[in-house]
Amino acid sequence: MTAFDFTPLLPAGLPPAAARWTGLAQYNFTGGNNDADEVPVDGLLAAADAVIGREGRNLATYNLGHGPLGYRPLRDFLAEKLKRDAGIACTADDILIVSGSLQALDLVNGALLARGDTVICEKDCYQGTLTRFARLGVNVIGIPLDKDGMRTDALATALADCKQRSVRPKMIYTIPTVQNPTATIMPAARRAELLRLAGQYGVAVFEDDCYSDLIWDGERPPALYAMSTAGNVIHCGSFSKSIAPALRVGFMVAPWAIMSRMLPLKTDAGSGALEQMVLAEYCAPHFTTHVPALRKALRAKVETLMEALNEQFGTAAEFEDPQGGIFLWVKLPDTVDTMKLYQAALKEGVAINPGPEWSTDKAHATPRLRICFASPTHRQIREGVAILADVCRREFGVPTRIANVERARA
Repeated sequence: MTAFDFTPLLPAGLPPAAARWTGLAQYNFTGGNNDADEVPVDGLLAAADAVIGREGRNLATYNLGHGPLGYRPLRDFLAEKLKRDAGIACTADDILIVSGSLQALDLVNGALLARGDTVICEKDCYQGTLTRFARLGVNVIGIPLDKDGMRTDALATALADCKQRSVRPKMIYTIPTVQNPTATIMPAARRAELLRLAGQYGVAVFEDDCYSDLIWDGERPPALYAMSTAGNVIHCGSFSKSIAPALRVGFMVAPWAIMSRMLPLKTDAGSGALEQMVLAEYCAPHFTTHVPALRKALRAKVETLMEALNEQFGTAAEFEDPQGGIFLWVKLPDTVDTMKLYQAALKEGVAINPGPEWSTDKAHATPRLRICFASPTHRQIREGVAILADVCRREFGVPTRIANVERARA
């Protein structure tokens, strides 16, 4: 059959064409994949059997007859969870169920942003956010981070500069609790300062809270949404990291003034109802016992990863012990270009996320990479890091661990 040429029909501005799927790499350190052994399969099976048997006929009605915000029992569970864990006082009517946190981001962007607008985010930031900002054609101001997350002194400077140029940023996008990719946690005092600055300059805040369940000790500062008195915060969370990413269930908490403008943009006739039913049935009795076990397993894996990096790279790999999450943000010597490393390592069966894809400052991020430690096994972590180190030595002249130790002692 002759191939039809669609090219003349395509509108300008489309993203690049996708490559055909060829499967996961043998040593896959990319994406937000989680630990397969910690998916509560038996519990989800029992929940599915119970809730479908009890309410399955409601699948004949869009949104199960519970309205556009989503399945009411799941929203009831979330209202209780958010109060207990994040200090957020809300009701089920303040919560919208979405098809993963990326849909939440699309809805916020659709309601607030137009081409040429200005937004603020962390300098090292979630790739999905940066990609969407680029496609929208908005101006992005990256704020540097330290061990406590987004630096509010730099944020204050950026906001003052915007005001001097008669620019009003539409939104501060931040991941204050287990930041992606740096895994920092913003303390309460800095959260209060961020909110003060946002209120002073009349800027909305989008709080991406998708990793907050995965803090090792289970203790977290209050959510920005809980601390806000101005009503300018939109909160987003997800079950992708706490239960399973393939379920594609996230949620938003927002004042009705902005929720009512986002709802008309959610034109999918409702997020997957079966997933919502099963999650509500499972999470109400089991969430508080499931998540601590998941945290324990993830903590063990990041310890394996840090040990492997120290063994294979020595001081050539710099990183901070994360306080939670599923990612490690690693800096290699400045001679390493991780965009090139990605291609070379993939040929050896190792997939990594190169730093420039996760930063507003490409030069700063060139020698950095994000490693997801949740999905690979402990054996795969050790073997994959060893291969990655061999590639770095061969392609970029990264010294062996022994050379690094001798240099450090000199």
